[in-house]
Amino acid sequence: MSERLITESDIDEIALGAAVLGTGGGGDPHVGSLIAKRLIRLHGPVRLIDVDDLEDRDFVVPIGGIGAPSVSVERIQAESELLAALEAIEGAVRRVPTAIMPIEVGGGNSMLPIAAAALAGLPVVDGDAMGRAFPEAQMVTFHLAGYGPGATVLVDHHGNEVVSRPVDGAWSERLARAATVEMGGAATMIDYAYGGEVVRECAIPATLTQAQRIGRILRGRDASGAELRDDEKIDALCAELDAVRLFDGKVADLQREVVGGFTRGAAELDGVGDDRGSGFRLDFQNEMLLARRDGELAAVTPDLIAVLDLATGMPITTEALRYGARVTVIAMPCHEKWRTEAGLATAGPGHFGYDVDWVPVEQLARQRRERKEAA
Repeated sequence: MSERLITESDIDEIALGAAVLGTGGGGDPHVGSLIAKRLIRLHGPVRLIDVDDLEDRDFVVPIGGIGAPSVSVERIQAESELLAALEAIEGAVRRVPTAIMPIEVGGGNSMLPIAAAALAGLPVVDGDAMGRAFPEAQMVTFHLAGYGPGATVLVDHHGNEVVSRPVDGAWSERLARAATVEMGGAATMIDYAYGGEVVRECAIPATLTQAQRIGRILRGRDASGAELRDDEKIDALCAELDAVRLFDGKVADLQREVVGGFTRGAAELDGVGDDRGSGFRLDFQNEMLLARRDGELAAVTPDLIAVLDLATGMPITTEALRYGARVTVIAMPCHEKWRTEAGLATAGPGHFGYDVDWVPVEQLARQRRERKEAA
């Protein structure tokens, strides 16, 4: 069995990496990291176990936040919500959780499962159901494999608990989103709680470990442990993730609002450095979903699009993006589960109303490179 401990000193690296994988969403990683560090300090390190080491008799509970990231920054999640959610799922299904996992590895939603595990004295699974962050509840690998959400729990800081049994993932999203709006725009959620055999089938493995490797790079160390200068971090990160550096620019216009329980909007960038004279547009719904360079498709969901500080490489979430910020946009291939017919139907551009076809980000980059060389 492969097992290690997540200590307080690991949290900042995992949070940084998860902010990159979160593609701008998943909740504020800084807030989540503060909660996780406090609870590890109080209750001790959290055991991290591999997906493949789960046994059939295990009962694995994914836990995280739902709602608009902009709201979660202003209304900090109470620790009591984590315990209330765990108690509610146990009461709903009459089964005691034996492990906790992130529903998504993105942003603060990578931190809350660690915090809940510390609080409950349970291990956390090194894997998640997205390999990134997505804005809607049905956008998980359980759904792609044909599993329903099961009993679904929502709790808020007022003490409200909502337990539902949606007929499928789409209904889970509709019901949970409506309840979240009434709860003030943010809540703690548990869904897709399953036994070990289902989690082994569905989970994307080793994503917390991957997040920590990313975080280590951003804090100035490469895979060999050698120091990295700030101007080397983005290239090292792209090498780690097989990512493409799409654009360097300055935020020239930003539209962002909370609508229907999501943070929605778009950012326009003016090129700097080698990209001077070009423009870039990012569309987001909690997460960055669509990128265009001079009107041409550069990357699109379900591939990952991340915004980084141009000078330091640090990830910038959708709610932290500001006018005038100098940024680098990178994109990387999503997990192969999302490149299937079911994956594209669930989280491809058509689902979000974008009138573009999905093209793999690496193919788009190769086409642009060939055009540039031909010119």
